[in-house]
Amino acid sequence: MSGGDWLAALGLLLVIEGILPFAAPAMWREAFRRATELTDGQLRFFGAASMLGGLFMLMWL
Repeated sequence: MSGGDWLAALGLLLVIEGILPFAAPAMWREAFRRATELTDGQLRFFGAASMLGGLFMLMWL
């Protein structure tokens, strides 16, 4: 994987992450507010699940 591939992946990540705050800011704000109320264990679980899901997707490609 070249440096250009990494930059393209980072750019795609930023575009995807920006869709919800741009399209539905109130809904995004409410979801973020609810996320701040989760315990550390719950946040770690979601983080681990996201990382594992991403790794499986990368291995599948």
